[in-house]
Amino acid sequence: MKEVDFSDVQGMARFGFSHLAECHYLLLRVRNPDAAREWLAAAPVTTAAARKPPPANALQVAFTCAGLRALGVGEEVMAGFSAEFLAGMAGDASRSRRLGDLGENAPENWYWGAPGYRLDALVILMTSHEELAAWKRTVCSGRWEDGFEVLETLTTSDLDGREPFGFIDGISQPVIDWDRRRNVAKDQLDYSNVVSLGELLLGYPNEYGKYTDRPLIDPPAGGASVLHAAEEVPGKRDLGKNGTYLVFRTLEQDVTGFWSFLRHATGSPEAAIRLAEKMVGRTYDKGAPLAPESANAIEGVEAKAGGPENQFTYDADPRGTGCPIAAHIRRANPRNADLAGRPEGLLARVWNLLGGGPKGFQVDVIASTRFHRILRRGREYGQTVAPALAMTGQGVPEPRGLHFICLNANISRQFEFVQNAWIMSGKFSGLPDESDPLLGPVGNQFSMPRQSQCPVRITGLPRFVTVRGGAYLFLPGLRALRYIARAASTVSSQS
Repeated sequence: MKEVDFSDVQGMARFGFSHLAECHYLLLRVRNPDAAREWLAAAPVTTAAARKPPPANALQVAFTCAGLRALGVGEEVMAGFSAEFLAGMAGDASRSRRLGDLGENAPENWYWGAPGYRLDALVILMTSHEELAAWKRTVCSGRWEDGFEVLETLTTSDLDGREPFGFIDGISQPVIDWDRRRNVAKDQLDYSNVVSLGELLLGYPNEYGKYTDRPLIDPPAGGASVLHAAEEVPGKRDLGKNGTYLVFRTLEQDVTGFWSFLRHATGSPEAAIRLAEKMVGRTYDKGAPLAPESANAIEGVEAKAGGPENQFTYDADPRGTGCPIAAHIRRANPRNADLAGRPEGLLARVWNLLGGGPKGFQVDVIASTRFHRILRRGREYGQTVAPALAMTGQGVPEPRGLHFICLNANISRQFEFVQNAWIMSGKFSGLPDESDPLLGPVGNQFSMPRQSQCPVRITGLPRFVTVRGGAYLFLPGLRALRYIARAASTVSSQS
């Protein structure tokens, strides 16, 4: 089995670059294709190759469907990309409904990425604060000005590892099987943080043991010889190899509205914190999960991402009396395996599959988690507002929130499934018509089960998070970037 060529992978697929606290997202439109391709050919894109010390700055580049076409990538190649990427995040009303992009969240209300807003490329600049201006001058040199129009510059903030509501962010992440040792041939009876490389990067087997569809090209076509050979079709060159899809959404958080509502609903600042913890699923101070310790706690390499705060399941909390079923972290990652109850032996597994396994409305309405993991790489923006101040209805009146970024090889099965079936669904795990209490607002309520008692329900939840922009992009490998920058110009000049 071939090792991963990390020099061909853009760095953010492997590293979060958390040491580079300053980050700008440049939203671009191609102004002159020839100049844009010339800049791309020389762009100092940061790879996933390990470096000691880590890089002092980083550059990543991704493209929308419109951007690849603007750069001259032919339609016969474009046809190999996923339908979701080709349609775009704001591509149709059905997708908007599935993602919860309705009302204030509707694409026509977005600041960027709305229908008619032609975004071609995303350039991500990461460095330290004092070096940002110099790094930006270095990157935006050569044919940059001729090649691109900067539509927006989205800035970020260093909130010391916390998102704007004040909770520790980025705890739960999958562990990517970079060594390609994972065996997916059998049912997974225990939850695992480890996922197959093909769940992140195109060109490798995924959790089904299959290769996700992506553009495969005949070697002589348009300079495709620069690309890796496709593993499962050696006669073809693989444009997707070592690349991934990048989902980008700007989520504005109403911090003052969030804390003042909780303060009003509970009657005291202390109770407001406790309610917020129930809605999130973690403690405010340390990010510890509210779920009680399980007998099959995740150990070793599988607990690697996030440390002890990521080393748990919900097996000991089936009704959600510890961590509510509706809590944000439980929706975003239910931490379940393929078969409920871990049936041992063939007869037990068959009985389980026929519906004779564990009873309860939760166990049979959530898909196995391992097929729907995403790798998050977003950053916060805006200033911090302490909960005590926000509860008074005060705070700095400026936008704040999260530039949400996730990487996944299959937009439909990963990001869109999580967003639709888990986050936005009013019937997640048998709930009574309520969606994620933070990202809602289906049902406008939040249920907290109790032992031998009726659940406590908080009603009248307003919208705390509003979508302000979004797009689906392709984050190519370095060889694919060279193909886009050079071979595409050859194709366009001959057409």
